[in-house]
Order: sequence, then C-alpha cells, then structure tokens
Amino acid sequence: MKAPRSSRATVVSRLAGAVTALVLLAGSAGCTSGDDVPAPAAAAVSSAAQGSASAAPAPTGPVGPGCAMFSADGPGSPAALATTPVAGAVGSIPQLSTLTSAVLTANLVDAVNSRQDVTVLAPSDAAFDALGVDALPALLADVPRLTTVLTHHVLAGRLSADQLPGEHRTLNGDTVTVSGPADAPTVAADLTLAGSAPATVVCGGVPTANAVVYVVDQVLAPAP
Repeated sequence: MKAPRSSRATVVSRLAGAVTALVLLAGSAGCTSGDDVPAPAAAAVSSAAQGSASAAPAPTGPVGPGCAMFSADGPGSPAALATTPVAGAVGSIPQLSTLTSAVLTANLVDAVNSRQDVTVLAPSDAAFDALGVDALPALLADVPRLTTVLTHHVLAGRLSADQLPGEHRTLNGDTVTVSGPADAPTVAADLTLAGSAPATVVCGGVPTANAVVYVVDQVLAPAP
C-alpha cells in the first residue's frame, strides 16, 4: 500500500517544513569557540588525533545488503540525511513511503524530530506489505494502535552496530530485544506483527540530525 507519487511529494514538503527550524536550532546550539577549550583538554585532543593518524579509518555510510535505497547524492543521500531530522530523512526514501504515511497519520512528526539521540528501526514498505492486504489498512485506521506500534520502533540512544544487540527501552515505554551478532542483528519472529519471520536489518547505521536509522524488513510488535 505505497503512497502515490503526488502524495509523496506533499509528504516530503510537509516534513521539510516541520524540520527546518530544528536543523537551524541544532546548528546554532552546536557552535562553540575554540578559545573556550582549556589548554589541557586541547592538548589531549591534539594528542589523540596524532595517535589515531595511523589507525584504519572507521567505516562510513550505511551498511547492509539493501543500502542501494540510499542515493549517492541529493535529498536521499547519506550526506543530506546526516543534517535532516529523522522524520524528514525517512520521508526522502521511496522504499519507506508507507512508514512516512504512517508517521503523518499518527501525528508523530514533531515527536520523533524533537527526540535527541535515538535509534529508529524503520520498517520498509516490504515490511508493511508482509502484514497482508487487510491488516495494513486496519492498522492505519486505528490511530492509537498505530501510535503504539510506531513508537515501539524508536529506541533510546544513538546505537552503533555493536551496541544494537541487546534489550533496549523504546519511546512506547516497553522494550525491544535484538539478537545476533553486530553484522547480522535480528528480532525474533514472535516479536513481529506478522509473526512469520524474524526481522532483519536491510540497511543500518544511517545517521540523521537526531537519530541513527536501521531499516528492517518486518514490523515489530509492541508488548501486549
């Protein structure tokens, strides 16, 4: 049940307006003067930089088998997403159009954009399709339940791949348990709405202005 192109354009436009002020605020809050750094701290930073010069560079960009969904440039590129609050970032990815519509339906744009340092497990369009022809319209029509489901996908903290496995508190107030190694994290099938297959990460470690995004191929089920 993907949003048509015309409605997608409207969605992205609405999200862009909602996030502009937050981007400007984040930019102004993050500016500090180098003169404010105490000399010992500055020396420590310089020493750490020199010590890491010979180290292998950390991986950059999204990682996973489905990362072709992120364009090399433009609004859906990793560089653009890094400065965009998470709802706007999600809205710029065509394969997340159902999630974008669901976030708007549940009126959660401001709620997720205003949260700092969170991790979003973003169900792909295929994840919503797996719910079935009848289940998805029913979920979208039940706003209280939809809100519970969506906030269950927002975890506290910006989680790196090696931090993702484990139990995490959600914006819904319950927990999500991620199993497996850092390079192949999963959520058990019985913890998904469809209940037929475990949720796996299609593409993950995508930074936005206030979150890290991991695209998953199943919709997760909140605690009963």
